[in-house]
Amino acid sequence: MPTLDSPREATVLLARRELLQAGALVVGFSLAGLPMARAQGAAPARSLALDAVDSFLAIKRDGTVIVYSGKVDLGTGHRIAMRQMVGEELGIGVDRIELIEGDSALTPNQGPTAGSTGVMRGGVELRQAAATAHEALLALAAERLQQPVIGLVLADGAVRAADGRQLGIGELVGERALNLKMNPKAPLRAPAQYKLVGQPLPRPDIPAKVTGRHVYVHDHRVPGMLHGRVIRPPAVGAKVLALDESSVAHLPGVRVVRIIDFVGVVAADEWAAMRAARELKVQWSESAPLVGHTALVDWARRGPFVAEETLVNKGDAARLAALATAPDALSATYVWPIQSHASMGPSCAVADVRPDGATLWTASQASHRLVASSSALLGLPREQVRVIYLDGAGCYGMNGHDDATADAALLSRTVGQPVRVQWSRQDELGWDPKGPPQLLKIGGSLTPEGRIDAWDTEMWVPRATANLEWIPLLGPQAAGIRQPVGQSTGLVSQNGDPSYPANAVRVTAHWLGAAPLRPSNIRAPGKVANCFAVESFTDELAAKAGADPLQFRLRDLANPRGREVLQRTAALMNWAPRPSPNPAPKDAKVATGRGIAYIHYKHNETFVAVGMEVEVDRGSGEIRVLRIACAHDCGLMINPDTVRAQVEGNLLQTLSRTLYEETTFDQSAVTSVDWSSYPLLRFPQVPRLDIALIQRIDQPPLGAGEAASSPVPAALANAVFDATGVRLRSVPFSGARLQALRA
Repeated sequence: MPTLDSPREATVLLARRELLQAGALVVGFSLAGLPMARAQGAAPARSLALDAVDSFLAIKRDGTVIVYSGKVDLGTGHRIAMRQMVGEELGIGVDRIELIEGDSALTPNQGPTAGSTGVMRGGVELRQAAATAHEALLALAAERLQQPVIGLVLADGAVRAADGRQLGIGELVGERALNLKMNPKAPLRAPAQYKLVGQPLPRPDIPAKVTGRHVYVHDHRVPGMLHGRVIRPPAVGAKVLALDESSVAHLPGVRVVRIIDFVGVVAADEWAAMRAARELKVQWSESAPLVGHTALVDWARRGPFVAEETLVNKGDAARLAALATAPDALSATYVWPIQSHASMGPSCAVADVRPDGATLWTASQASHRLVASSSALLGLPREQVRVIYLDGAGCYGMNGHDDATADAALLSRTVGQPVRVQWSRQDELGWDPKGPPQLLKIGGSLTPEGRIDAWDTEMWVPRATANLEWIPLLGPQAAGIRQPVGQSTGLVSQNGDPSYPANAVRVTAHWLGAAPLRPSNIRAPGKVANCFAVESFTDELAAKAGADPLQFRLRDLANPRGREVLQRTAALMNWAPRPSPNPAPKDAKVATGRGIAYIHYKHNETFVAVGMEVEVDRGSGEIRVLRIACAHDCGLMINPDTVRAQVEGNLLQTLSRTLYEETTFDQSAVTSVDWSSYPLLRFPQVPRLDIALIQRIDQPPLGAGEAASSPVPAALANAVFDATGVRLRSVPFSGARLQALRA
């Protein structure tokens, strides 16, 4: 029989209700009518254990439910999807569910919101908590009603018996703690009974966002708050030689903060802080520790290396050995540049640091990890640091949010008042941690029948430091505060081998040491470049075999879900079989082509195929993408509309990364620090999107946040080859690069 609350736990829930009533938890209501809970101030102690249902759920006396999610909504639609998963199991509508997310004092540590794991892991945990609560509610009702559990039904917020009697879930629980351990075997609602899961319910945050009323971290204000700015050095690694505070003495209320090489300014007036950041005279040392972006390929080949690793080695080794001398073998090298996260808005954070504790408002994707780094930099116990997520400008991995939070915390601790720090565009593009560079060389051969015989991938990539506590942060480093030694790049070596069978396959990683610029995970880390190389080379083999690129892939691909996304994509494009390149006459000013690429993400998650139709100006080399077709199978879609939005975002962002984006830098600093030197895809360049979503109602969810980005570069490269007969193997695909290859 389930046990309900102890007096202490009842007090905890009562305290939470009192906080709600008192406004310590600020609860607003969107136009869609779904409660949006946003926490402020001191938090009551509550369970955060991952094996306790109370860590994820609370049932109020009126039958509404509070969901506590350690995963946050980075613009991905979690706020509706999480409600749908919990509501389905508890038999209540999404309008009766409040959601608190990413508050380190209130929500369990479910890990960073990264790697397409928001629904796949975070949502699944919430759903299992709700299923466990479902079991307990039926057992409680059975006891109260003196009815067997098997005859009870939980629906519309109440447990009903066959004789017509019913008990509301709020009445059953009485706003007490459930005091239940998670039951991983608690049965989930059967797909045939779904009422919420699988439905395209509207996102609760959209109305306020499109009407300008949504509160982002940039809008957050607290009493007594100052505005802060940090002055970064002109060169990576430069030291402060001298600082002239009198240079900003004419600005009202400006205070200068210096902690070794960390330099900042604060003021009650934001404009005064911005002017002070520009006008403060700081003399920096010379520094030139970088290799420069034009030397990246040489750097990758030269090292220093920290390890060699054979990631895949299967099949006939003699066939791999023969690649070196086989006259018909192919070999190609692919280059992916360093790229910025390039969020449309700059990072921002607010910090209120006091001697007995700190509260940090941030758009970080990792609230609990930020507790650890903030505790270290502030010298406070972790339990005295509270991190609260608020929406930011979006991120695709760790961008500048964590650094801006550390900046605000350092300034607040020094001046003894709350401080808001907002980065500039130059800060963001110049100093955010970058997606790392990748170099891949692939060799391969065909059987006499035109199938893949041998495949050998070598990759040169920076290696992530094992068990790194957090990515070293700029402010604390400059201030001489100990930071972890190492780097984070994400899982960059996956999908280095083809999804198609071969007689021999080998993938080798030459692991590089420190990357030229501080790296971090960026959307689908590593897989975008690896898929670019693998699916481009697959196309090169198909061309050598004289085969249609689609049929070449389908001929030996065994996975039926993989075959279906390729076939559905081809159907969207009215694909007519023929080899590449396009046999159309070459005298037209504009060449046209089509390409296709496929990935089984990480070889065990989402299936995606992307097709592309392009025009290429033969005079300038400029590429115009006319249409992108995509078939996407991420298993169970909790909310198809949010999945569609994710797929659209993946396709367009990666099209931008492929056509335009490259972080440039000299030996001292990043030089692409504005939208002119770091261009993005613009609205007039957005192509038609045709997307086929495949619902697998009886399968687990696999994630939609990253996978669709991976096949985009290869699909584009294959389409350009089809149009022109020229193979692009380095990103970005500029007109000048294409023309140079044609020369």
